[in-house]
Amino acid sequence: MRAVFQDRYGSADLITVRDLPDPVPADDEILIQVRASSLNGSDRENLAGRPFYARSHGLRRPHNPVPGSDVAGVVAAVGSSVTEYEPGDEVFGELAGYRGALAEYVATSPKLLARKPPSLSFLDAAAIPQAGCIALRATQGVRQGDRVLVNGGGGTGGALVIALAKHFGAEVTAVDRADKAGHLLRVGADETIAFEDQDWADQRDRYDRIIDLVAHRSPLRVHRALRPDGSYFMVGGHTRVLVGTLTARPWIRLTTRKLVKVLVVWQSRADLEAVTALIADAAALPVIDRIYPLEEAPAAFARLAAEHHQGKIVIEVS
Repeated sequence: MRAVFQDRYGSADLITVRDLPDPVPADDEILIQVRASSLNGSDRENLAGRPFYARSHGLRRPHNPVPGSDVAGVVAAVGSSVTEYEPGDEVFGELAGYRGALAEYVATSPKLLARKPPSLSFLDAAAIPQAGCIALRATQGVRQGDRVLVNGGGGTGGALVIALAKHFGAEVTAVDRADKAGHLLRVGADETIAFEDQDWADQRDRYDRIIDLVAHRSPLRVHRALRPDGSYFMVGGHTRVLVGTLTARPWIRLTTRKLVKVLVVWQSRADLEAVTALIADAAALPVIDRIYPLEEAPAAFARLAAEHHQGKIVIEVS
């Protein structure tokens, strides 16, 4: 089979497409003929090996050299103990370990997968899993009239976060590069901030919820932009900010009544099905930036690494 290959950490220049042996499913696995996969912020981190937690599946090099966690495809075969799916079923979801999707076939446990709704194409379905589950968790508890700020709104997961926050009735401010302002407004933001021109953390007592997809500011700074009883969720960013947020959380909560936390989003079929139901009801739609064939995966990773994308980069496999 043809597959994307990354044998060490570094730049997008390391990405190649090679012939690899076809996987064979274990008794409790299914074999998926992959139709499409999308790239996430975790794929950029797993490429570079930074932040350090990106090396949790291989300190010096990835244990699995095939990247990609979001997958949509058709069941090609099932293990002897699998009863939930059968060949021909259309499925989508995340892969355990966040790797393996960028190949013509992948063998995986069916526990994290869901049936693809007939109304969704494989390309759209592949754009949902990781970004959708993050958006669902990050916007839980958002109420009508809340002010929500999404930092990094123009990246792989921002569009669904913005759309769900709007669906729940929030007034949304989206932060990213100035050249992404039009994209942010199109996906539903009420206003935009260009990080080159303005630091949103300098604002005081403005937001009920801050969802930080690219955190690099100290939690001792960002909480000042929250209203009393507001909440700051760090979803992705620098390791030092993660550690600082975990350390500062109790003190900030005690002294200000504000919640500052690292939002851990576990891989979950239930969450995937819940956010997909919202998407089916047009509460939010996955936004696809570009579609690349499998053989052009190096160019897709280069676009991801340069952060030129506005929405999801999708790789059409077959």
